[in-house]
Amino acid sequence: MEILTYLIPISLFLGGLGLLGFFWMLKKGQFDDPDGDANRILRTDYDDAPKP
Repeated sequence: MEILTYLIPISLFLGGLGLLGFFWMLKKGQFDDPDGDANRILRTDYDDAPKP
């Protein structure tokens, strides 16, 4: 049972660290365009095509 005195604060610290990381990435704009990359791969950009 003594191990819980270590595991509970460690898990709360790691959870808070993950939450801070999530809010930091949210503020940085990481999640602004979630469909952009998914649709970008389907487009054909002829300017980027290799030249023969």
